[in-house]
Order: sequence, then C-alpha cells, then structure tokens
Amino acid sequence: MMKKCYSGAILAVAVLTIMSGCQESSFENNHTIDKGKVVEETMTPSVHVDPAIDLSSKQTTSIIIEFKTKPAKVAVIEAEAKGIPLTIEEAKEQVEESHQTFQKELHELLDKNQVPYTVRHKYTTALNGVSMELPANEIKRLAEFSSVISKISLNRKIKLDPPILPSEHL
Repeated sequence: MMKKCYSGAILAVAVLTIMSGCQESSFENNHTIDKGKVVEETMTPSVHVDPAIDLSSKQTTSIIIEFKTKPAKVAVIEAEAKGIPLTIEEAKEQVEESHQTFQKELHELLDKNQVPYTVRHKYTTALNGVSMELPANEIKRLAEFSSVISKISLNRKIKLDPPILPSEHL
C-alpha cells in the first residue's frame, strides 16, 4: 500500500513538472544556454499582477513578489529533467544574483523617485522573491520596469481546513 502512495506521488510530481515545462516552453525561447547557465534577454515577458490589487490606490499595500529565477533546489531538478548541467552552488548563485538585481531596480525606480517602500522578507527556499510594502499605484510601474519579477500577489493570510481523517467519519 505504501509503495503505491510513493509511486503515485512520484507520478503526480512528474506530471506537474511536465505540465509546468509545457507552459514555460514559450518563455524558454527567450533564453540562450551558455555552458549550462541560463542567460535572460533584456526583453521582459509580461508580469502576472494579482487582479485583487487596486493599482490606482495610493494606499500602502503588502505584496509578495516572485522572481523568474527558481529556488536553487527547484532549478537543479528542472535543469536535470531538461538535461542541462547545473550544480546547487550555481543555482544558489543565480538566486542571489536575482535578489541583487532586484535591489538595484528598487534603487533606480523607487529610491530615485522618493517612493516609500519597505522590503519585509527575502525568500529563497520555497519560492524566490520578497515580501514588501509600497503604494499600490507604484506596483504596475515596478512590474513593467523589473527584469526579475514573474508574479506579484497580494500578501494575505489564508486558512486551510485540516483534512478529515477516516476515524472522524464514524
């Protein structure tokens, strides 16, 4: 029984990986491979911005920004699946470079224009990105200006109900 669960989980992960690969195939065409490293072109595909964000508001809004560069462990697994050599050290370096680039972009776009913002957390494990606060009406400009952002979501708490155990049905 346990063997079936593991093989089912592995199959599910494989299907999800293949599906995400299919969705990203047009994005991959904007990259060139140089000695196993992925080099992004200067042309930026559009950034997905959460429709729940009121982009016309001047109110400070808490958001989570996800970068295009995957977390190191995910990047290594995806590269391996595509037959591209990538070490965990190289992947971690790419993650750090994405954060450095983002800091430079914040300086160029927000600091120089005296836009108030606060970076609350830096994420590198489950996702690669940051949580931050800034006026909602600056989010679109940041999305259009940035070369590293893939997705911007409203930072909100969600509640998941715990699964019902078979013994609870009795």
